[in-house]
Formats: sequence, C-alpha cells, structure tokens
Amino acid sequence: MEDAEAALRLLEPRPYRKSFQAAPEFEVKFRHTGHILGSASVDVKLHGKKPRRVVFSGDLGRWDRPILRDPVLPKKADVLILESTYGNRDHPPDPEEGLARIIRQAAERGGPVIIPAFAVGRTQEIVWRIRLLENDGRIPVLPVYIDSPMAIDVTRIYRDHPEDHDIDMKQLKNDGKNPLKSKQFTIARSVEASKKIATLSGPFVVISASGMATGGRILHHLKRWLPEERATVLLCGFQAYGTRGRKLLEGAKDVRIHGKDVPVRARIDKINGLSAHADRSELLRWASALERPPKNTYLVHGEPKASEAFAHTLGERKWNAMVAEEGARMEIR
Repeated sequence: MEDAEAALRLLEPRPYRKSFQAAPEFEVKFRHTGHILGSASVDVKLHGKKPRRVVFSGDLGRWDRPILRDPVLPKKADVLILESTYGNRDHPPDPEEGLARIIRQAAERGGPVIIPAFAVGRTQEIVWRIRLLENDGRIPVLPVYIDSPMAIDVTRIYRDHPEDHDIDMKQLKNDGKNPLKSKQFTIARSVEASKKIATLSGPFVVISASGMATGGRILHHLKRWLPEERATVLLCGFQAYGTRGRKLLEGAKDVRIHGKDVPVRARIDKINGLSAHADRSELLRWASALERPPKNTYLVHGEPKASEAFAHTLGERKWNAMVAEEGARMEIR
C-alpha cells in the first residue's frame, strides 16, 4: 500500500486531445476509448527529420454503450499496437433480455442472484441496466447489494467525472437522479455489512468482485450459495483459463474455495454482450478510421486464436499485421 501511494504521488494528470511533451524525443496525446472511466489510446509522435507516429490502442471500448462516451477514432499511425481481445468474434446484440430473464427466474425460485463482476466498469453497467429494467417493469424490484469497497469507490468516481459521460448519463444527472442506483440499493463497505448478506433469505442480487472469482468478497458468497439449488450464479464477463469462473462456466461439480471443495448445485448462467472490449467489427471500425494502413501493426492483449484470427482479417485488407511476440524488439526510423 505504501509503495502504491508513493507511486500515485508521481502521476501527472493530463487532459484528452491535448498534446504534451513527455520527453525531448517525443510528444503524446490521449484520446477517449470508452472502455472504462479514464481509458485512453496513446498517440506518440517521435521527433526527427521525418517524424514517426506510434499509436497504442489501449483497451478499446464500444459504441452506443451506457455511461461512457464512444471511442474517439485515430487519424494517423506509422506503427500501431492494437488490442485483439475479441478479434475472432462479435458480441451478441443485446444482453438486457438475458439479464431480465435470469433475474425473473431467480425471483420465481425465491433464491439470490450472485454476480461476480469487475469493480471498474462492469459493476456500474450492471446496476445501470437493472435500474432500466426496473423502470420498464421487466423485472421485479429486488434488493441489490454492492459488496466491494473498490467498486463502491469507483462508482463514486464515475458519478463525479461528467467529462467522460455520454448524453443519457448527463441527462439523468441534470434531472437530479442518480443513474448508478437501483430502487432498493445497498452498499456493503464494511466486513460486518458483507457478512450480514449471508444471513438474508428470499430473492436478492449481490454484485461483488472479483469478476473471475479469483479472490475477494465474492468467494464468501459463492461458498454460501453454490450448494443451494435455488441460487443463481451469473457470469457476465470474460473468464480466463484456470479461474474459478471458468471452471463454473465449464460445468465443474465442485470448486475449491478457502481450502475446501464446495459442491456446485446452484444454477450457473452466463450473459454475453456486456463486455467493455470492442468486438471484431468494432476493432475494424476503429482501425479503419486511419487515413492509410500503418507500416506495421502488432496485435496484443488477446488469446492466441483471437489475435491470430484478427491478424488474418487485417491481412485480407492488405495490412502488414502480426501477433506481437514476447520480448521482440522493433526499430522505428
């Protein structure tokens, strides 16, 4: 904690779309990517007789999503380092009906919905969508608990930074409404408040970190409810190989939590389409905005199949694209 706080004191905030001299040899500009609050692509202009421009996409977000602005398109790049998380597939069109169905069915069974969710971005979007579904009468109004100190802090930061908000978020705030709250909304910051949730009965919703069930308070809720047939565990994000979330997704009969094997009798559900990462078509939309293809494009941040598939997709468009290799070096002249 001390090291992290010391590092934070060295940071210098910079605005979007305004160049600054990061070192004598180059200047930098940030652009919105719409992935999470504060996410940015990085445009690096290298000085010299013939200036070169290197663009790092960072994590690219999506278009027409709640809360955050759409990604800002790039203009020029001699070298592009591009993420490829979903380079081999597109997202389903609308996750709301799946979310509504799962909550309705859980309420009918009288059990809770336990949602492992990333504290940054995913938790806020799920609360946003639950609120919309409640307003439209598509789900019953249930108690919703946010049990993650980090997610609680991040939600406050989301609320306090309108420069990243899209029109809908701004309009709700202008109307005096809190768009990041459902109708029966409780935050569990303390350990005591978190433990109290385990004593509840009847249908309710718990959103807690971590999103792949690798640690954090979500493990206590899973240990409590996985053995219960009336409970639902809703996976709403990418589950990496080897994580508890992935094992649940693949139908594990038990998972190990806090040194003990916990039987899985709860219903395991998944909804797609909530990912904050651009899909294949959105990656193409962002990259195709460049005035001309970069000399070299290196694909990063993707499992091998996704990265290789997107390299092939770009190659069909006459781009010189390859999957970046760990430890490889490139020269820019």
